[in-house]
Amino acid sequence: MDMHVSFGGLDLKNPVMTASGTFGFGMEFAPYGDLTKLGGIVAKGLSLKPREGNPMPRITETPCGMLNAIGIQNPGVEYFITKALPYLPWKKVAVIANLYACDAAEFGELAGVLAGEEGVAALEVNVSCPNVKEGGIAFGQDPAQIAKVTEAVKKWAGNKHVMVKLSPNVTDIGVCARAAAEGGADSLSLINTLSGMAVDIRKRKPCIANVIAGLSGPAIKPVALRCVYQAVKAVDIPVVGIGGIASAEDALEFILVGAQAVQVGTANFLRPDFAFNLVDEIETLLGEIGATSLDDFRGSLQLPL
Repeated sequence: MDMHVSFGGLDLKNPVMTASGTFGFGMEFAPYGDLTKLGGIVAKGLSLKPREGNPMPRITETPCGMLNAIGIQNPGVEYFITKALPYLPWKKVAVIANLYACDAAEFGELAGVLAGEEGVAALEVNVSCPNVKEGGIAFGQDPAQIAKVTEAVKKWAGNKHVMVKLSPNVTDIGVCARAAAEGGADSLSLINTLSGMAVDIRKRKPCIANVIAGLSGPAIKPVALRCVYQAVKAVDIPVVGIGGIASAEDALEFILVGAQAVQVGTANFLRPDFAFNLVDEIETLLGEIGATSLDDFRGSLQLPL
């Protein structure tokens, strides 16, 4: 079955991508599978300068998912260009750089640094991180800021595909999706994590130093699916689904409501070979349920009359 996916000039050999922040820069997962088997690798979030991130502890498990407040810890964009990108198989798999900045101008500057990098297929604009004090989710909750940041990135991105990653922590995801589209986004990806919290009753302290963190994992899949469904209906640009995907059935649920592709996040921590295996599992499951092609299955959800 043809699993190829193409949208907005971005070509993926299949619909399986890895979610930023859950797959390092990619090479960390090379011992667990063939990186070129994936549709795309979304590298961990990048800023212009190195960021230390939030203080420890910043990850904790809950009975229904994982909470994290990493705070975009990263070695900076120049490290990515010189130390990580050359070792990724970017000629065989799409490498997407995830961008984080504190304002629209800085987002544009960061896009400009990456615009000339041949190995970068697309830029994913993170306007939705709930774990940083400077900007962060504030961008993602303000449609005007979403549009402004998107415009700034598009201005400096050259011919790179620009994907805007949206937050679920908003009142109307459709409004935010339209703001990104009006700003010139080539596609959307959603969702980022949901804001959450965990406390230790014996220590009488928060489990994470940042107190508030981002919840990911299977618990957020119903919310993510609803957001993707609503975003697909709100805009004419392609949408990539993210949120709690832990099986081929989960992935196809996002495709069924209209997602062009999916990104796998927390499952990478539990099973480092998960994304690699998911490619074959999706193809097998499509055959089992009688789908003739990925394209025919996409968006074929039948609503009650």
